[in-house]
Amino acid sequence: MLIRHRGATPAVDPTAYVAPNATLVGDVRVGAHARVMYGAVLDAEGAHVEVGPYTIVSEHAVLRATAVTDAAVELGDHVFVGPHATVLGARVGRCAYLAANATVLQLARLGAGASVAVGALVHARTVLPDEFFVAPHTTAVGDPVEVFESDRSEELAAAIAGVGFADAAFGVRTAWSDRINRYREAAEVRSAEYAAHADDEVISGRGE
Repeated sequence: MLIRHRGATPAVDPTAYVAPNATLVGDVRVGAHARVMYGAVLDAEGAHVEVGPYTIVSEHAVLRATAVTDAAVELGDHVFVGPHATVLGARVGRCAYLAANATVLQLARLGAGASVAVGALVHARTVLPDEFFVAPHTTAVGDPVEVFESDRSEELAAAIAGVGFADAAFGVRTAWSDRINRYREAAEVRSAEYAAHADDEVISGRGE
């Protein structure tokens, strides 16, 4: 389904394939020979989502940009985004591989050939060098990047606090320790951004 949002209509190269029940919203650009599979959601909000040539967006993956921090989603050529993977306002270099259930957060940058294994998380503002590997069910944080396993929870929490996720994602600068107010402000920012969907217009029921 192609949806016009904030005056922008998705653009799909004639050689690309978008599954009938995939949803493309707003300024979404799908390149030559790219494939967007069943149930995937590509939502540009007020920014843009770009899918490079020969890139695969698998079933039920979510690519979401944001206008709040001007964080577009940009995937280079020959990228693989696995089933149920999520990319939020991040740049992914060419030939990178995101396995099933991988997550990449706002303003992260993944180099060419980087690999994020099953269930791994690349946190906000993190930079992965070319061909860097993030092991399954670990969390990559920072620039330079450090990878944390679950048994280092206290160190991981401190590292996450340092990247300023709420600021990167929502422009919210409330203290890390003030969780209730931080989450309240983030929800209000997201509510205001999503309000623009009230004016969306369905352009096509098929991604073609």
